[in-house]
Amino acid sequence: MAFFCFFVAPKLFIMQNFPVTSSILSATHVGLFLQDKYGFSAAATCKLLKTGINHSYLITDGDSKFVFRLYSLNWRTQTEIAEELRLLNLLRDNHVPVSYPIKDAACDDIQQLNAPEGNRFGVLFSFAEGEKHLNFSAGLHYKIGETMARIHQVTYNLQLQRVSYTPKVLLQDSFERLKQFLPADTDEMQWMASTQKYLLDELTKADAGTLRQGVVHMDIWFDNLNITKNGDITIFDFDFCGNGWQCLDLAYYILQLHSTEKVEAERDEKLKNFFAGYESVTKISDEEKMLLPMLGVCMYFFYLGIQCQRFDNWSNVFLNQTYLTRFINLLVKKYFDENVVKGINVK
Repeated sequence: MAFFCFFVAPKLFIMQNFPVTSSILSATHVGLFLQDKYGFSAAATCKLLKTGINHSYLITDGDSKFVFRLYSLNWRTQTEIAEELRLLNLLRDNHVPVSYPIKDAACDDIQQLNAPEGNRFGVLFSFAEGEKHLNFSAGLHYKIGETMARIHQVTYNLQLQRVSYTPKVLLQDSFERLKQFLPADTDEMQWMASTQKYLLDELTKADAGTLRQGVVHMDIWFDNLNITKNGDITIFDFDFCGNGWQCLDLAYYILQLHSTEKVEAERDEKLKNFFAGYESVTKISDEEKMLLPMLGVCMYFFYLGIQCQRFDNWSNVFLNQTYLTRFINLLVKKYFDENVVKGINVK
């Protein structure tokens, strides 16, 4: 039997560089770019620290260190970044220990880099001295409580031209993203749907007049603060800052302590000190305290949504149905049962 192969030549797709959606820029060339912009010495070095939602580079020039954040394409607008920097400068002017933006030789603080995927923004930040610590003393939790309260005090009733973290953003938008990765008929998604409804109903009942509005960081935990040997604390990474109930930051911090502190007595002592530090600066209303467990679950919803939103260039190395099922059962549902349901039973 004879076989005949007919070959039809495809149309040639001629392009010098194939389009990309995400890239990692060479640390060497980022260093040369910053050397030109900021006047660093020829001996200055640039090292990639990490990739993720944004990319971070460590710049070392003699005894001086800086961190260059390169925002992902279309992640934040120039206005949103400028508002983040306005916030940081305000906090620095009020002596709150935060990593702040550094202006270049032309007095600009936002850079534009022509990456393969398109124009990306970058900002050079002061280096937060010290190191990250997963677990630390109750006294340091007191200091972090003080620092968070000072942030809230300085930014009370301040509005940024950035996202407002409404219940819709936290619970509904994030859940829509989650639907793309976990089937609606799974036990986990049915539980998430019923919990979303419960939380939305409860937040509607909240006495908004007793909930402080202003700027929120949304991501204060051990990974976004450095601690020196002398116990000095610097908070950084305000990439998620926006507007909302300031107790969202409290809820997130408590949520993270439940994840990192497994010995209940030690966790309770550290939480007690954190609250004492916070309230040494400004008080937390009874309504805010009542909402904290529910807002913690809202934060779980929100960051699950972020993981789903950034699947293409961040979370795809770990996000799948198995991961989401375990995350919901072992973290979200467990936290809800132990904190929200427990509170309902007490009432």
